[in-house]
Amino acid sequence: MTSQTRPEPKFDWFVPIDGDGEHIGTVRAERPPTFEYLKQVVQTAEDNGYHGLLIPTRFANGLFEETAPLAETWTTATALAAVTSRIRFLVAVRPGFISPGMWGQMMAALSNISGGRADVNIVPGGIQGDFERLGVHSDHAQRYALATEFIEASKLLWKAPEPVDYNGEVIKLEGAMVSPTPVGDGPRWYLGGASDNALDLAGQQADSLLMWIQPLDAIAGLMERARARFHAANRPAEFGLRTHVIVRDTEEEAWDAAEDLLSQAQVVVEQQRQASFTGTAMVGQQAQSRSYEEHRVGDRLWNGISTVRVNCGTAIVGNPQQVADELMAYWRLGIDEFILSGYPHVEEAERVAKTVLPLVKEAAAGER
Repeated sequence: MTSQTRPEPKFDWFVPIDGDGEHIGTVRAERPPTFEYLKQVVQTAEDNGYHGLLIPTRFANGLFEETAPLAETWTTATALAAVTSRIRFLVAVRPGFISPGMWGQMMAALSNISGGRADVNIVPGGIQGDFERLGVHSDHAQRYALATEFIEASKLLWKAPEPVDYNGEVIKLEGAMVSPTPVGDGPRWYLGGASDNALDLAGQQADSLLMWIQPLDAIAGLMERARARFHAANRPAEFGLRTHVIVRDTEEEAWDAAEDLLSQAQVVVEQQRQASFTGTAMVGQQAQSRSYEEHRVGDRLWNGISTVRVNCGTAIVGNPQQVADELMAYWRLGIDEFILSGYPHVEEAERVAKTVLPLVKEAAAGER
């Protein structure tokens, strides 16, 4: 697809269920993830014109000490949907922890509560030791086999409000039903991952492949591999990119802000994150936590956040024009949707919306 035929890029924000603050990697968050605070984050994102919100899934705190307060994903998403009116919710789910038939009802209910503003981020992979916390023991391949049947069974359940049977290798439903079904055409399916299993599943079942930011050449290679899978399944390929953003009026101020973000990080948190990365089968996590001098992945990319945070740990750093130029480079590769975040989320959602996004939208409009 050429840039002249591209739609305008979409921009989403992130719901900080681990907590928030001006510093990360501390034992406790400066701003705990109370409902009142998370409501402030999502209403700020909605007021500033973001398309959607990603709400992750966690079984332990992944940004501060692991026993720090953590907002549960599904309860929180439902409550936040009820206090917003336009913004969409991309809710992460890991197959295997809720009965597929029950989950089909839960997602349909969220779709109806939100007026059709709910989508699914299917997460077959897992942080090292996370599944085991809740008594689930499976390997990488088994999780993707389960995820395939999970999506198939969900789509079947949502076709019509009548009993259905599904007889998979792992999932078996007998007369299961969902009524009412989701609003309209139902949720869009996003899949995050970089392994061959992830790309195969995305090509066959997902509407969009989500990637954690890496240097341009690495993302280009991953997209090329993914496009081959979508093409083989005769399906259109769409791509999303997840990244943190550290933007200030000048480049020097932005790098100072990056350094300050980790200035109060505690050793116990760093040790917990390192333990969760060691031996991980997650290809994307391996890339996020790779060691670089001063965490400089490139001129604009910095992965210092990975020392205290699970999953996406890389940020774009610079002044507004530099950050916009970096986002445009990924848009030119074929990224359709950007999921952004910054600390603290309330202030940074507004800052990015006012200083960076207009530059990106203007540049993209000039190339469409």
